[in-house]
Amino acid sequence: MIKGKKIGVVVPAHNEEKLIGEVITSMPSFVDRIFVVDDCSTDKTAERVRVLAQGQADRVLLMEHTKNLGVGGAIVTGYKQARNEKIDVVAVMAGDAQMDPADLDRVVAPIIEDEADYVKGNRLFRGESWKMIPHHRYLGNSVLSLLTKVASGYWHIADSQSGYTAISHLVLRTLDIDAIYARYGMPNDLLIKLNINNFRVRDVSIRPIYNIGEKSGIRLLSVIPKISWLLLKGFVFRMVNKYIIRDFHPLVFFYFLGIALTPSGFFFGFYLLAVRLSGAGVTATSALFAAFLLISGLQSLFFAMWFDMEYNKHLR
Repeated sequence: MIKGKKIGVVVPAHNEEKLIGEVITSMPSFVDRIFVVDDCSTDKTAERVRVLAQGQADRVLLMEHTKNLGVGGAIVTGYKQARNEKIDVVAVMAGDAQMDPADLDRVVAPIIEDEADYVKGNRLFRGESWKMIPHHRYLGNSVLSLLTKVASGYWHIADSQSGYTAISHLVLRTLDIDAIYARYGMPNDLLIKLNINNFRVRDVSIRPIYNIGEKSGIRLLSVIPKISWLLLKGFVFRMVNKYIIRDFHPLVFFYFLGIALTPSGFFFGFYLLAVRLSGAGVTATSALFAAFLLISGLQSLFFAMWFDMEYNKHLR
């Protein structure tokens, strides 16, 4: 407990028998409840947790899935239990010990001080991150973070895929957490839903931890397309709900124009280039029209993004 606020930690775990013990035993003393969600592990993760929970049943609770629901589904299970127990601040720390418990007090602090409703740990703030994080994951994370900025409206969030988070009891009561995406894109989907409800989100610098025996099941070549599609659907959902249904803002027209004109100008210009290279002539008016479409589309997109940033700047 910190300043009279109950602190809970959800620990999603799937086949983490080697590292789950370190996660539980290194948990800071101010944590009141630890919700370990065993997501249908095939190893001895659950047995290991039961042994560690002996003598501290009032602090450690093991919940077991009979079907693998993914990391998002495991987190939702923990969120529901924490909400039922009226925990004030609920953090998430993975069962593979990749999240430094020394950072936890800073992750939960903005919510305790009522400065934010949701906090994300950011591994990219630190200068050593490029050396510590595998380069392919660093680059993949950067691409997804950029796409998430556009889709979610939280332009200041730089590490969208970080699972080290904290959420307030108010958010858990407000959101339909059963509707949150259950797989690896869960943090991205959650950010979109938070923005629609105008919740404040903050980034906090955390220390990246790698090469301690963890095994990643993430395959970027399959994950990035799936999350990109999820973000596209979420972006449209956010535009309709936030800027048409709940309120109105002309940025939706700028986005529509930008999305329609930019590719039209690009492909028309590419077609004219192909015609010219084939030896046929291209009129000046055709080239100017292609340039007009491309420039107008890009300007519309930039204006829409700027409007979106201004509209959401109070949610930092």
